[in-house]
Amino acid sequence: MQRPDQAPAPAITGGAIRQFLTFQLADAEYGLDILKVREIRVWEPATPLPNTPAFVKGVINLRGSVVPIIDLRERLGLPAQPYGPRTVVIVVNLGQGDQAKVVGMVVDAVCDEHSLNEALIRPPPDLGGPIERSFVVGLAEVPGRMIVLLDSDRLLELALGEGMAATA
Repeated sequence: MQRPDQAPAPAITGGAIRQFLTFQLADAEYGLDILKVREIRVWEPATPLPNTPAFVKGVINLRGSVVPIIDLRERLGLPAQPYGPRTVVIVVNLGQGDQAKVVGMVVDAVCDEHSLNEALIRPPPDLGGPIERSFVVGLAEVPGRMIVLLDSDRLLELALGEGMAATA
């Protein structure tokens, strides 16, 4: 979907095309493989769980399934912000088969869907510090901005490993 303020995307040649759902956290745009996205829901308060990390907002009942909700802003070390009318929960499927789990991620807003040529996705830079890069798939440039592409399985497995395994 192209917004009126965007220039047309350049022609894409060579390489496989992947689709990403992009969303906003603070002033940055992030993307997830659209095949992992189960649904997008408006923010609703979650039932808090004791003894969980601050980024775990609790659980919700999603058609009979208990789904853990994490605040992706806090999980990535960004400052917390009050939830507003554009705040949404992106519900994603993690893993496959018998090991599959469903997790909700609170984000500031959903932005767009992008079809990206894999050949144009750049690897994340090596900054030589303690920055967690294992869940960054790469960077993609679209007209006027850069999108940080995330691996939801790795990102949320790390979160699950930090005290959520019993709730998933």
